[in-house]
Amino acid sequence: MRKQLIRISILQSSKFLTAMYVLMGFIYTLIGIPMIVFGSSELKITGMVYLLMPVIMGGIGFVFFVIFAALYKLLADWLGGVEVEIKNVE
Repeated sequence: MRKQLIRISILQSSKFLTAMYVLMGFIYTLIGIPMIVFGSSELKITGMVYLLMPVIMGGIGFVFFVIFAALYKLLADWLGGVEVEIKNVE
């Protein structure tokens, strides 16, 4: 059975991916904390940026996915959406 994805919900998908980007940003936080505690003054500044990465990645991720979803909708209307094959499994 073939299905075609023709629309991505812009706001709902963006909210979900923003949450994913924030969670991935916490990896940078784990790197930034030792930089702040043990680093020189230049390294502490970089550590502060790393500490703020969940917020930065969430904001940038939201904006760019809104743009992506809007572009996908326009292109899917013009070219057709992504096709997938689905198999029913019991």
